[in-house]
Amino acid sequence: MTQIPVSNPRTGEVDYSFDEPTEESLFSKVARLRNNQEIWRRLPIAERGLVLEEFATALDRHLMPLAEALSVDTGRWNLSIMEIDALQGITRNRISQAKDVLAERRATASGGGVSHLQVFVPYPVVAVIAPWNYPLILSFLDAVPALLAGCTVIIKPSEVTPRFIEVVHAILADVPKLSQVVEIIAGTPATGESLIKMADAVNFTGSIDSGRRVAACAASLLKPAFLELGGKDPAIVLPSANLEEAAEAIMHCAIVNTGQACFSIERVYVHESHARDFIDRMCSLADQVTLNFEDIRVGDIGPFISAKQAKIAEHHLADAHEKGARVLTGGHIERYGGGYWLHPTVVTNVDHSMALMTKETFAPIVPIMVFSDEQQAVELANDSEYGLSASVFGADSDVERVGLELESGGIYCNDVDLIGSADDSAEKMSFKNSGLGGSRYGPEGLIRFTRTKSLVFQHGQPVSIRELS
Repeated sequence: MTQIPVSNPRTGEVDYSFDEPTEESLFSKVARLRNNQEIWRRLPIAERGLVLEEFATALDRHLMPLAEALSVDTGRWNLSIMEIDALQGITRNRISQAKDVLAERRATASGGGVSHLQVFVPYPVVAVIAPWNYPLILSFLDAVPALLAGCTVIIKPSEVTPRFIEVVHAILADVPKLSQVVEIIAGTPATGESLIKMADAVNFTGSIDSGRRVAACAASLLKPAFLELGGKDPAIVLPSANLEEAAEAIMHCAIVNTGQACFSIERVYVHESHARDFIDRMCSLADQVTLNFEDIRVGDIGPFISAKQAKIAEHHLADAHEKGARVLTGGHIERYGGGYWLHPTVVTNVDHSMALMTKETFAPIVPIMVFSDEQQAVELANDSEYGLSASVFGADSDVERVGLELESGGIYCNDVDLIGSADDSAEKMSFKNSGLGGSRYGPEGLIRFTRTKSLVFQHGQPVSIRELS
């Protein structure tokens, strides 16, 4: 076996390692899931929901060990607790949705002669390949609906954040029925590639480049791939916006989790009439944010989880500076205790020749560009290979008009990242290079892990050869 070293984001030291799974061990795990799936899929949806409720409850029993492991993986404490709480809420919400969404459906055609029964047939084994920025949530955000749909699931979190897996094993041991249909393993991208070949469908969250490789591998085997990829989410601040509320929301979304989120606001377009006031507000807010390097439980943001990401942020800032950008706050990668840190960084005099405005940065950086009219703002926001989501601030009639013109799947009006707070029916897809494979939210987030089968019944006279003449 190959041993994989893992660095601590706060110290920079290699203080953990795991063994890369062998092909034989992966095959054995997938075979076990495949054998158990037949019983699992035949359980009533409500009974599968009860098993997932046991899982949500078991998270409480293992709260502290799980939070400790996540905090070492990620270098932050408060968001580690939040991940656990959020996963419980997501799980219970999906349980309440599943019974109606996945129920079999009967209908009769007009005239009454033909009826049909429609059922949802789950993929036997789904591989979930998750990233490092929210290790727990993104390991289970899609696994939970897949399980409710009747699939079994094998999860491979990022090799950057594998420590929490051991605690999840203990949680699954507390829920025997769930342990029969879930595997979670540490592994590198090589393990992920093997799982794509062994599973029946794959769910991947990560970068565009990695997503392309996942999609190509799955396509070569004619297997469905559900891809949630990178973002470069814009925020537009219109003349009718409440500047105080807009600045607070945008700064929060730009720096939460040290900017390491697909939904982060990574570029801002503000109308020229508000530019000076808005930029001053953003700088003031940035100056109030504290780092948690002295005490992991005290402070607003943590270190870069991945040292590689710190280098990307440093490169984007250097490129912007060379092309004339002005850094008003932050701007320098700092080293504390071996980790990489960055104070919230407000940047002006930016344009779309800069990587900072066009490539995913995944850092607490807020580049701000001024626009003169609404059409220009729309064109700038749409001038991107990404199309995950966007925010617009202004009067309701203004934000709706602008939002309908934006080329993104989720448009948040007068706030940020609202999809999780919307009605259960709300769905959004990833536009452009930000993903493929339907909505992970709303009913589609459950149904996409199934294939639709219809049994069509003739209640009158069937077709006859005599009809040919």
